[in-house]
Amino acid sequence: MIVFITIPWFLPAYRAGGPIQSVANLIENFNADIEYRIFCGDEDLNGEPLTGIVKNEWTNYNPYTTVWYAEKDNVSDVVCKEIANIKPDVLYIVGLFSWHFNVVPMLFCKADRKIISVRGMLHPGALSQKHLKKRLFLTGLKILGVASKNIFHATDEIEEQFIKNEFGVNTTTLVAGNFAKNIAAQLPLEKIAGDLIMVTLALISPMKNHLMVLEALKECSANIKYNIYGPVKDETYWQKCKAVITELPTNITVQYHGEIAPDSVAEVFRQQHVFAMPSKSENFGHAIAESLSAGKPVITSNNTPWNNLELNSAGINTATDVQSIANAISFFAMLNQSEYNRFVTGSKLYSKQNNQTPEKINAYKKLFFGEI
Repeated sequence: MIVFITIPWFLPAYRAGGPIQSVANLIENFNADIEYRIFCGDEDLNGEPLTGIVKNEWTNYNPYTTVWYAEKDNVSDVVCKEIANIKPDVLYIVGLFSWHFNVVPMLFCKADRKIISVRGMLHPGALSQKHLKKRLFLTGLKILGVASKNIFHATDEIEEQFIKNEFGVNTTTLVAGNFAKNIAAQLPLEKIAGDLIMVTLALISPMKNHLMVLEALKECSANIKYNIYGPVKDETYWQKCKAVITELPTNITVQYHGEIAPDSVAEVFRQQHVFAMPSKSENFGHAIAESLSAGKPVITSNNTPWNNLELNSAGINTATDVQSIANAISFFAMLNQSEYNRFVTGSKLYSKQNNQTPEKINAYKKLFFGEI
């Protein structure tokens, strides 16, 4: 079986989540008797040209995956031509709002089975960003009858409802959860009450709430080191973050490390006590999943699939306001070693309970093959 995937970007660097990591985890975990063809752009998310790639031809990514990095010129023509030549069994369209990589394959390309994976883009929090532009775009898709011609992939029942709310109750949807990239569980880091090392791995944008975390740190009296990894998606937002960093008290240290290579993630987690990302919304939250698998408790919002963290001693689900986030940070800062160890154990157990691969394999068999 050939699965042809269209996605604007693919694996230029570690993204700590989002469609790129979702697709990478998919092809690593679900590849029996499948040949993947991934058609994507030749630029990074920030518009910078990718380096170390071969453009405009199929290149090997792994034994069952090849990738085509397309230049901007005639992208729509090229993707249609390649799909027509390959005649894939499944056309898997990742995203909604790219003309070349989403809309053109939806409307003008043929395959035995066409699937649109919305990847969190219909969550109210995501739609609130560039709201008018996205609303006009979705209206156009509905007028063009996209919902009646394609299958929609939802990663959970909540996202399935978002799809039906947007495109109608009769829209064909199938639920298949994201695969997580597991990191080997690590020994607990030394923990002294009153000290905390905290990290965020994510695109720097309003959706991830870095600014609110920084504002919350103003309210914390403990000695806290906060490490930030990830590319700057919104430069204006990052300038606001940097302004707050200059206002932090002397007990708070913030360091921005930029992007991170995939093979460095485990080592970064090893050096942290807690992962913090109180997102406005997360379709999945790959970095959250990886943190939990490494045995690092998580501070996140109630707007992700990772809920009941406190009940499972795996972290804290917090409201997205400054004081609530400050309270969560301070709680972890004041833990001693034995108290912290309980959350390390809880995080590992919670991760195992929420990444049941056999069920997900069956869900993807139904999504791609139409069978279980």
